[in-house]
Amino acid sequence: MEGKETVEKARERIIETIAQNIHLYGLTPSAGRQFGMMYFHNEPLTLDDMTEELGMSKTSMSTSVRALADLKLVERAWKRGVRKDLYQVKDDWYQSFIDLFSIKWRRSISLHLVAVRKSLSELEKLQAEEGLDEQLKETLAIDIEKLEYMRDYFEWLDRLVDAFEDHDIFNLVPPKNYLKQK
Repeated sequence: MEGKETVEKARERIIETIAQNIHLYGLTPSAGRQFGMMYFHNEPLTLDDMTEELGMSKTSMSTSVRALADLKLVERAWKRGVRKDLYQVKDDWYQSFIDLFSIKWRRSISLHLVAVRKSLSELEKLQAEEGLDEQLKETLAIDIEKLEYMRDYFEWLDRLVDAFEDHDIFNLVPPKNYLKQK
């Protein structure tokens, strides 16, 4: 019986750690507990199974599993003879991170680049006008330099996301045993 308690204690420690850190994915601690609990199950679970295991409402379980699925951390599963929706944790944490990283950063990059390019275009157009006073010319030169720096940064970040999506990142930082499994 002591061995079983040790396993449960070890699992609970991991589940609580996931719950504490899941905010990095924009999720609530309860979604983290749900994900952690699902991780240690070796077969897909229904919302009823999750509700019984965690003692949370079915509505809460449904909301969390949908959020986890949107971030590609869990997926629907199929099992012969089971009519209810089943869910399981995706086995590939590396790809899940890449998907999440890409989703979050692509949006940010796009928003920033649109704003930077538009502002840069407007300032360069103004800078080309004749008769500007020296203080405005100096301000424009400084702001244009800052915007070019921002543009270069977000273009670099875009290439970094490409490196994640293309799995080139694994050539720089190879995960232990990951490439052997693929």
